[in-house]
Amino acid sequence: MSVEPPLYLGEKIRQAVRLAAMAALGEVAATAHFVVEAPRDPSHGDFATNVAMTLAKPLSMQPRQIAEKLLPELIKSDLVAEASVAGPGFINLRLHASVWQREILLILAMAEKYGDSPLGQKKKVNIEYVSANPTGPMHAGHVRGAVVGDVLAGLLHKAGYDVTREYYFNDAGAQVDVLGRTVFLRYRQALGEDIGDIPEGLYPGEYLIEVGQALATRDGPRWKEAPEAEWLPPFRDFAVQHLMKMIKHDLALIGIKHDVFTNERELIDNGTLEKAFHILEQKGLIYTGTLPPPKGKEMDDWEPVPLTLFRSSQFGDSTDRPLKKRDGHWAYIMPDIAYHSHKIARGFSWMINVLGKDHGGYLERMRPAVAALSDGKAELDVIFNSIVKVFRNGEPVKLSKRSGNIISLRDMVEEVGAGAIRFFMLSRTPDSELEFDFAKVIEQSKDNPVFYVQYAHARCCSVKRHAAEMFRGTDFSTVALARADVSSLQSQDDLDVVKLLAQWPRLVESAATACEPHRIVYYLIEVASAFHGLWNKGRDNAVLRFLHPDQESYTMARLALLEAVRMVIASGLQVIGTKPIEELRDDTQTL
Repeated sequence: MSVEPPLYLGEKIRQAVRLAAMAALGEVAATAHFVVEAPRDPSHGDFATNVAMTLAKPLSMQPRQIAEKLLPELIKSDLVAEASVAGPGFINLRLHASVWQREILLILAMAEKYGDSPLGQKKKVNIEYVSANPTGPMHAGHVRGAVVGDVLAGLLHKAGYDVTREYYFNDAGAQVDVLGRTVFLRYRQALGEDIGDIPEGLYPGEYLIEVGQALATRDGPRWKEAPEAEWLPPFRDFAVQHLMKMIKHDLALIGIKHDVFTNERELIDNGTLEKAFHILEQKGLIYTGTLPPPKGKEMDDWEPVPLTLFRSSQFGDSTDRPLKKRDGHWAYIMPDIAYHSHKIARGFSWMINVLGKDHGGYLERMRPAVAALSDGKAELDVIFNSIVKVFRNGEPVKLSKRSGNIISLRDMVEEVGAGAIRFFMLSRTPDSELEFDFAKVIEQSKDNPVFYVQYAHARCCSVKRHAAEMFRGTDFSTVALARADVSSLQSQDDLDVVKLLAQWPRLVESAATACEPHRIVYYLIEVASAFHGLWNKGRDNAVLRFLHPDQESYTMARLALLEAVRMVIASGLQVIGTKPIEELRDDTQTL
């Protein structure tokens, strides 16, 4: 049974501000909508709020007047040490040191659960990611979207959403027929025939040799002289099943496991396309009409042709969309519409698709369909990933499934480890190009973000091991440290680190709602930097050192701070899916 997380500091401050506003201004403040957040400039205080500005209109008062009335009430709180008015009416708050000291103990009490949030209220979210068609193994071009989607799923789960991880693939298109024809060649090869070079337009990768061999073992020469109409369907289906098994295995190498696999052929065969079309038709959103020629193109021979159109322009689209071709067959957009209709029918009110940047017009086409099918009750977001450029020995590696010249996911895991791949794929925003350099990913320096964060965690573990040797018989477990007297942690250097750690719960919520899992990596780098900075200051200032041989109580307090750092780093790495390491070695696989 899950336990609701306690009230985090940001919400405690929000409640204190609301109570102060109600005490000074009356019940009008009870329903005020205001923001409480850390200011960009730490010199302004620990938190700032715009509550006075949001109450100016209902009270018919100047914001600064309201703010001045709030100050005496705010400092009555056991949280607030100082309160001041800034600018047109912002209120800056500085908290007592004891507030930050208590936050250390809360972090230790919650361990990796620190940052868990009920924000999502178990809202059902569907995240579709990877979704590579089963025509070859996972390669570096797939990995980024796979990691972004999987980490976002973990992040949303931590933020209180009910998350389903889904993989959708097209097994009904022309490229799957190409796959079947390629496998037929490899099947003939397995039977002893010299097939020569793979013809242009088929898949030349050697990964299909084993598929042909498996078919030859199963069926013998049964299909060798059969016409294509007979052997193509079973060869195509066998190849899809075989390659999907390979894809699932490869994804498991980096800790990715989907809850649901959906394919286009199944949607076609079970009538989902017809059902989605019928829903739109019942809503009066289907009509027969013509479209103007494509914008920006001169087409002298353009002839408007009556088409079956969806009134997507009523839902913000730039034009109505054809759902059937001139010959009456489904247009290319219809399977995607049916797929999202299928998600809506399964109860998902928030759908997130992780796609390559080459799918630029996808969101414009699909959002109107989702709005129409759900009567505006469901929303669709799309994360577009830019390309990954892979380098080996300083030379770029060309990625092409068709040519067979690929860096497979399996190759990447064997060289640098799954954890490093997951972390590194989030080191840039998804819409920016990412350079994955094998040498950089395993480099043990502060320029390598994976190493930099893992080094901070390993350092924390190392200090605890030294403490156990220094104070033999003393319990330095997380549970014991959560009972430490941390009132001696008064230095601004210590408190600045705690203030950064206390941002973790709010960061979880904001990164989840913004669908930006890369913020986790950025935050962990910031925490690691703050910790390494505190460590370095301890070289010159003995007070800031973590171990004090003659002061066991003070050592316990400092180790409580160190353990809080370790716990937040571990919590963040847990969301990313990267295992924190406890001891640095030359073995790069531990990263």
